[in-house]
Amino acid sequence: MALSAKLQLRQSQSLVMTPQLMQSIRLLQFTHAELEHFIDEEIERNPLLERADPQEDAASDLARKSDATTTDEDWNDQSHAWSAEAISDKLDSSLENLFPDDPGRSDRLGPDLSAQWKSASGSGMGGSDSFDMEDMAAARETLRDHVGEQIALTFADPAARLIAAELTDGLDEAGYLRMEAAEVAERLGADAATVEAVLAKCQTFDPVGIFARDLAECLSLQLAARDRLDPAMRALLANLALLARRDFATLKRLCGVDEEDLLDMMGEIRALDPRPGTAFSGGVSDAIVADVEVRPASDGTWAVELNSDTLPRVLVDHIYYAQVSGHAKDQAERDFLSECLQNANWLTRSLDQRARTILKVASEIVRQQDAFLVHGVRHLKPLNLRTVADAIGMHESTVSRVTANKYMLTPRGVFELRYFFTAAIASAEGGEAHSAEAVRDRIRQLVDEEKPQDILSDDAIVDLLKASGVDIARRTVAKYREAMNIPSSVQRRREKRARAHAADA
Repeated sequence: MALSAKLQLRQSQSLVMTPQLMQSIRLLQFTHAELEHFIDEEIERNPLLERADPQEDAASDLARKSDATTTDEDWNDQSHAWSAEAISDKLDSSLENLFPDDPGRSDRLGPDLSAQWKSASGSGMGGSDSFDMEDMAAARETLRDHVGEQIALTFADPAARLIAAELTDGLDEAGYLRMEAAEVAERLGADAATVEAVLAKCQTFDPVGIFARDLAECLSLQLAARDRLDPAMRALLANLALLARRDFATLKRLCGVDEEDLLDMMGEIRALDPRPGTAFSGGVSDAIVADVEVRPASDGTWAVELNSDTLPRVLVDHIYYAQVSGHAKDQAERDFLSECLQNANWLTRSLDQRARTILKVASEIVRQQDAFLVHGVRHLKPLNLRTVADAIGMHESTVSRVTANKYMLTPRGVFELRYFFTAAIASAEGGEAHSAEAVRDRIRQLVDEEKPQDILSDDAIVDLLKASGVDIARRTVAKYREAMNIPSSVQRRREKRARAHAADA
């Protein structure tokens, strides 16, 4: 077969993913923190981008209002400066209260008070730019700082202090020692017995229970401080696995106590702190900032709005572009400015499109889950991404990106947008399907309402759910129960009977 070259004309369609298109897609799934970080990087890279300060906008609006109420008599033709006395007469409030950073303040305060004001402003007491209440607060004491103070008061020998400091470096956030005493002795060239003696001293520090190497030792240190570490309690701490399984019969035999004493011992253990070091944790949990706010409207519907605090305010400085582009020396500089302007315009359009897309998806979720907002989780409808995508005319992948790591503030609390997308569980009567989240809430309620003498098995829960119209399998009930950290019926029976006996005692 002979090979030959020939020309063919063919028409086809293809999607070309430009870098800007890919970045626009990434913007949809950015969280608020990730978006702020990305914008900060773009502002550093692009001289035509700047953030809009809402406080400056408010001040400029107020200044424009002040200009409109001023007559021509207040304008000095020679100096072209505002008359402070005229402004004070025209405004109800003093200029000092409206503009704390007014540069003309020193003229009105006098030389003596002016110097005091400048000194206070420089120290952070008068200037709004530098003052921060968090700077005035003392730093939170960490666990290592707290332990270090006790080491200085407990050990006089420098070698013992060095060993104690090395042991302190091995503490985790919960206060547990995550290194071996033999390892410390080898590293410092000290005797193992000396390290053990220093460790025993450190285990008496406050909070009681720190420097323990496991949970049993942590609890034993706290019980010893209360003078309650008797042989029966030692046997109980040595078999915490049986306590977790609620195997009370075996524990009574191993500890040599009756049921009443065992319940008292369990009550004492519950009163202990298994993580004594967390009280000095220096980390601060970041509060969830809702991207969308939902509130009742006056006409009985729901008002869906974007949270203004999460909307980045980015402006393109066209004035600066006009000034700089007029002084460009060569084509390379003009190309750079043109690219910066193009990227800046693209970013503002992409941010606007991102906000519109989030609002559109959130509005459709609110429309679909209206019963949940009115009546609660029992009325949460089964919902998937395709349903929302078809309703708003978008692709399913776009809805998936929008709902990732976004939160909605509703009258019933703050929920992740993904919370409203749940699987459907068929109805026993053939009616409308039930949401998986609503079924989980029903299972949780049944377990909370059961009595010690009438514990529900998984089969009993299945029967009750089918009686209420939910067609569900036993393995699904077991899966939901384990996901909610609900023990089995055998473990719940032991625990609830123990609590009932303790309450009666």
